[in-house]
Amino acid sequence: MPALSGLTGCAGMGEWAYRLRQFNGHAELLNRALPVDAWLADPATPEATRQALQLALRLRAFAVRDLDLPDNASYQRYAALPVEAQGSVVWNVVAAPAHSLKPRTWCAPVMGCVAYRGHFERARAAAQAADLRAEGWDVYLYGVPAYSTLGWSNALGGDPLLSSFLHWREDDLARLLFHELAHQRAYAPDDTGFNESYATAVERLGVAAWQRAQGRSTEATPEDVVREQRRERWRALALAARSDLAALYALAPPDVAARKQARFRQLVDDLAVLTADDPGYSGYLAWARQANNAHLALVSAYQSQVPAFEALFHRLGGQWSAFHAEVARLAALPPHQRSF
Repeated sequence: MPALSGLTGCAGMGEWAYRLRQFNGHAELLNRALPVDAWLADPATPEATRQALQLALRLRAFAVRDLDLPDNASYQRYAALPVEAQGSVVWNVVAAPAHSLKPRTWCAPVMGCVAYRGHFERARAAAQAADLRAEGWDVYLYGVPAYSTLGWSNALGGDPLLSSFLHWREDDLARLLFHELAHQRAYAPDDTGFNESYATAVERLGVAAWQRAQGRSTEATPEDVVREQRRERWRALALAARSDLAALYALAPPDVAARKQARFRQLVDDLAVLTADDPGYSGYLAWARQANNAHLALVSAYQSQVPAFEALFHRLGGQWSAFHAEVARLAALPPHQRSF
């Protein structure tokens, strides 16, 4: 998940207003959050919430002990969001040119430049998305259930557990917590792809370690195996489309617009074929029907470097401390000097 952008630094009046809204949005979440122990001690806490909080604490303890992720204030408090949040705490806007897969970036000190713009209010995100479309950008507006403050808010109580994700399936909750804690372990300003691919690699490797610790050598159930196979197939199709379009945009032929649309139609058709045999792909098909350059830019940011990070982990003997230390070293280098 993304980091929370735009909270510090020099800016114009419009940017200051944005950053103030971001700070206020996070402060509101912190004000809602209470220690997990308080929720567990409250007899009014629903049993499902109690069990989910206990699982979250076990996952956090595992992340600290076995994955060498930070042991700080994050994920020791819980906030129940208003019903209207509907599973999203922040709304992100991603924009890419009509004939490029390089996303627009927004910059702020500390976190650097990132390939998205986050808003606590969906209406503001939708308004920005509309403005960008009017300027000719390909735009993707989506809700996210969690974000990272990169550890800067730990003195204020840290990033809280949220009702937008607390009741997820066990492995999905593990993925999210491991991913977000990874952002607090190593972070490269100005490189969304590096940061998100690293965190995605941590969640994938971390979930496999969690499963082994629970006595599972594979996914818990056949249904889980199928879900992961669908996810991997979608990733492969999306990254293939991105590769084809990157080559097309580099050539910039006269009919680039028509060929772009044809490649996106092929992505839809590929997923429609899979959905006809397996309705479990329907969510991916819906995504493909809306997809544009911004969608593929985001997929690339989260996925393109994951194999390289996983290979680095294995080259270092599966030692988490050595892995995180090497990633932190790479993150401190200029982007052109980062070599896996």
